[in-house]
Amino acid sequence: MPDTGAVIVIALRLLVPLLIFRWRLFGGIASMIVDALDVVLIDAIGLGGFGGHYHQTDKVLDMYYLAIEFGIAAWTWSNPWERWPAIGLFAFRAIGAVLFEITQERIVLFMFPNLFENWWLYVVVVRKWWPGSRPKSMNTTAIPLLLLLIPKMGQEYLLHYSEAQPWNWTKENILSFAVWTGR
Repeated sequence: MPDTGAVIVIALRLLVPLLIFRWRLFGGIASMIVDALDVVLIDAIGLGGFGGHYHQTDKVLDMYYLAIEFGIAAWTWSNPWERWPAIGLFAFRAIGAVLFEITQERIVLFMFPNLFENWWLYVVVVRKWWPGSRPKSMNTTAIPLLLLLIPKMGQEYLLHYSEAQPWNWTKENILSFAVWTGR
């Protein structure tokens, strides 16, 4: 039985992505934030954590909210230059997540980066504010994908290969500042 803190964070990670159905951009960003801060939230709540099952639980919850974004992308985007990269990137990440579960080798997550999420957010933003810039050719698809891939590979390297723990910095600097100032 998971600790209370883990149950609260899992509930957040299951409920927040449902916002994607109503507010795509807000729901997608909120899901990313809850995913990025789940370890910080566990510590802030102080009611216990995931024990030794964090990585497995995290990957399942990641795929849950990515699947919601995927369902919206795959079934509602009629533009093939938006839809097909989304489908391919989602499948690529899903394969990586399965291989990680099988091998437990963190390098797999680096080799199968989650570029889908960045592509999905890019398309949602472009459709909303710059519809004239929507992908419509190989170049207008490949260039944004490459530009999104560069910082994503840095992030994947830091988190999954070098195993940096940015949540410790967040916990020590942001949360301690909030407690110290009474916020």
